[in-house]
Amino acid sequence: MWGDIAIAFMLAFLTAFMATPHTINLAKRLGAVDTPKDERRINKITMPRLGGLAVISGFFLSVIYLIITMTIEGKLNLYQDDYIRKLIGFVLGALIIGIVCFIDDVRGVSAIWKLIAQIVAALVVVYSGIIIDTFEVPYIYMSDFWDIFNVIVTVIWIVGITNAMNLIDGLDGLSTGISLISCISLLIIFALNGSPLISIILITALGGALCGFLPYNFNPAKTFIGDTGSNFLGYCLSIISILGIAKTYTAIVIVAPLLVLALPIFDTVWAVIRRVIHGKNLKAVFQPDTGHLHHKMLKKGFTQKQAVLILYGISAIFGMFAIILLDSGIWKAISFAIIVIIIIACGYKEFFKQKLLNNEDSEENLEQIMYDEKHIRHDK
Repeated sequence: MWGDIAIAFMLAFLTAFMATPHTINLAKRLGAVDTPKDERRINKITMPRLGGLAVISGFFLSVIYLIITMTIEGKLNLYQDDYIRKLIGFVLGALIIGIVCFIDDVRGVSAIWKLIAQIVAALVVVYSGIIIDTFEVPYIYMSDFWDIFNVIVTVIWIVGITNAMNLIDGLDGLSTGISLISCISLLIIFALNGSPLISIILITALGGALCGFLPYNFNPAKTFIGDTGSNFLGYCLSIISILGIAKTYTAIVIVAPLLVLALPIFDTVWAVIRRVIHGKNLKAVFQPDTGHLHHKMLKKGFTQKQAVLILYGISAIFGMFAIILLDSGIWKAISFAIIVIIIIACGYKEFFKQKLLNNEDSEENLEQIMYDEKHIRHDK
């Protein structure tokens, strides 16, 4: 199994890494670029935004190769648990979201149409058999009600996580890095849980593709992942997490994906609440703003790189908490969380002061350089 996992990672990594420069050229030819035209956009220069195509290419090339080879070797039985139908539904849903988001990256699409595409894709996935079917109260025999309820929960989960990754994509490398951390956390959780092999291959391939793309996307970025990429990341993570917990529906295993994806989930839920309160109607949910976590950190004085690394750390802590909870139980997970909180509380003020000092030093150095250059030109 570990050899196949290594292959899944390496194929996806190499494909994404080598394909990204081609997506940059393609974005420039098609005009799929992000222009800094309002205060929400952090980038100061026009950036290509079709990097998600490289991630998608790496993911699918790796997955298709391994599905074929592992089926030939007898390691993977696609007829077990109706995986053929589920994978077809997964691909069709990705195609629906991918087409709409690609058009959005190139020409622009309204938020409502993207939401409709996400819902349709989620329904296709549910129809294929990928569904959260854990919600049922013992001794209350209302099978029709619970079937409908589980469908609704699954659609909300897929659409919610898809939007969560899209909304948190506001700084160089942010959604890419958080998705990568989520992939690593879920891979460990799946291995501990004895999850289906197909879910392990899928999450490894996604992580490998993200590793290949991140060097181009981390600050200072050469390209953006775009709506095509960020929506694909959320879509994949939501579905793979369902496939990964399908074998054993214990309470801890069900909670684990929620903890791993806690940061983007919190940011999205708070964004919905904030926009409804400020806009005083549901239409305001579709109105972008500058109240996301990364915006607030920039307003606090953090640089892009500092904000991204801090959010990486928070995401990793949530992932570690989920892993410890599954492997060692609630008491150890809680004690770990308490120690982490104490450490952060003790060092936060000094860290914040040092950050400000570093920023001030940088500004002074920049002023000194500009002053020196001015006098050099004057002397000449």
